[in-house]
Parts: sequence; C-alpha cells; structure tokens
Amino acid sequence: QVQLVESGGGLVQPGGSLTLSCVLSGSIFSAFAMGWYRQRPGKQRELVAVVSDAGTINYADSVKDRFTISRDKAKDMVFLQMNSLKSEDTAVYYCNVNHLSSGLPIRRVDYWGQGTQVTVSS
Repeated sequence: QVQLVESGGGLVQPGGSLTLSCVLSGSIFSAFAMGWYRQRPGKQRELVAVVSDAGTINYADSVKDRFTISRDKAKDMVFLQMNSLKSEDTAVYYCNVNHLSSGLPIRRVDYWGQGTQVTVSS
C-alpha cells in the first residue's frame, strides 16, 4: 500500500527558513508527480508546488522566489525548502502523489501524507 510521510515542520520566526521532507513507501508502476499542498486556518487546501515525473516544476504565485521544490527520484522523496517565511505561510503542509491508474478506465489517483504543521510567528 502506498504511504507518504512528511517531516520537518515546526515553529519559525518571520523571515526564517524550514525544509520539509516527504518519503514515499510502496510501489507505483507508472509515472507520477510529487508535490506539496497546504491548508491555512479557515481556508481550503491549495497547491504550493509540484514537480512532474519529467521534472517540470510549478509554484503557486504566493511562494514563487521564496520556496524551492526538489525531488530525489532514486529515494522516492520530495523536499520543500521554505525561505523568507511569512505569517501567511502558517498552515498544515501535505505531501501529495498524483498518477494515472494502470487499468481501465483511465483515472487520476491521489495519495496524501498525514500533514506537518508549519507555524510562522514572532
């Protein structure tokens, strides 16, 4: 069974940095994207950054030039380097894997980690 485990969250002051890590266990026998979503208090879950199987990266406008996503395909891991953190970045951050089903009908499949809390406060 596929499982995702995040780590690295915590309390940091505004302007500080954190690095989040996520590791995938289990096997996915197709190309898959890995990414990070977050859910801020009272708001719906939103995309932060994603990297495709081919290495294409997309960021939310709110984190461009501050966050960096990277992927270690050999270790089935994805990272999120978070710099210049703001109070608005406070959220539960979730690791995500997305891929296409191997059978018919073709459909999108998502897996989610348990989440890790990031709190930015002075």
